[in-house]
Amino acid sequence: QKEDWPMHKLECSAMCAFGQNWNPSETVRLTARILAKQKTHPERTQSEKLLAVKEFESHLDKLDNEKRELIQNDIAALHHFYSKHLEYPDNAALVVLFAQVNCNGFTIEDEELSHLGSAIFPDVALMNHSCCPNVIVTYKGTLAEVRAVKEIEPGEEVFTSYIDLLYPTEDRNDRLRDSYFFNCDCRECITKDKDKEKLEIRKLNDPPSAEMIRDMIKYARNVIEEFRRAKHYKYTLSLTLTPLACELLEICELSLDKMGAVFEDSNVYMLHMMYQAMGVCLYVQDWEGALRYGQKIIRPYSKHYPSYSLNVASMWLKLGRLYMALENRTAGVKALKRAIAIMEVAHGKDHPYISEIKKELEDH
Repeated sequence: QKEDWPMHKLECSAMCAFGQNWNPSETVRLTARILAKQKTHPERTQSEKLLAVKEFESHLDKLDNEKRELIQNDIAALHHFYSKHLEYPDNAALVVLFAQVNCNGFTIEDEELSHLGSAIFPDVALMNHSCCPNVIVTYKGTLAEVRAVKEIEPGEEVFTSYIDLLYPTEDRNDRLRDSYFFNCDCRECITKDKDKEKLEIRKLNDPPSAEMIRDMIKYARNVIEEFRRAKHYKYTLSLTLTPLACELLEICELSLDKMGAVFEDSNVYMLHMMYQAMGVCLYVQDWEGALRYGQKIIRPYSKHYPSYSLNVASMWLKLGRLYMALENRTAGVKALKRAIAIMEVAHGKDHPYISEIKKELEDH
């Protein structure tokens, strides 16, 4: 609190005054801090050596009515929660700033990819997207680190990924268009090499028709979108209420049953629902249930994701910790070592996360 006081004083008294009713979104909190920083540091900051926040792309002309309305809701929340300490630019300038934050923000996650917060790193935001990236962005405290995961030749462009790369080409580009307003033309998107494996259909004596497969893909996409929206609106925070968690697990299992009539277990839509189900099992501390789902997920993850994927590392890490909790030390050590091997490349060998995992190995 002391270290962060120049920023935290913005919200400290408001947090106390609003009490349980203090609930600005992360985007609103981040934008408030940007405004405060711009007031106290009118010159470029350390993280703006190459690109200033004011130079961020906003894609304002591409925003539909729904996105504009969400921004106006955020502006209203900003005024509501921060009126005492902030000086605001006019509404038009705030619309631009929120649009810039939405397009250029980073999600900060821990070693198991659990959500910690949001941030902007202007210089890091310069990198373009590719579905076969050659770098990974990881975090050490409030510092963003960019590490190569492939050989990069002099003059070759540095690419990161803006999205989860598990899904097939069409889904990835839907997401990129919705959030970042472009189509990807990387090698992966042009060749669609991995799509067939990612959408693997069950081998049956009576194969499903093309129409049945299309309908099931549509169903799967709708279910995934519902989960994404639920997370966005933080309904899943109520998962600590066991009845709701059980209800969510039931939805996952019903979806898996329905999709499993057409899709193989390695199909990415099946993996998505298994991952959600695993998350619910972890919430309610059903370690055996979580382990069962994790064991089904890990091999297809290793195949579908690029090398050195944080998603694969976090799954090995979760599995290792579950094995250890269930006193299967041999399997636990093996899984944790797999996680470390990826993380040493993605996070760097000196990262605190790696020291923590190595300590876990010693303590067991």
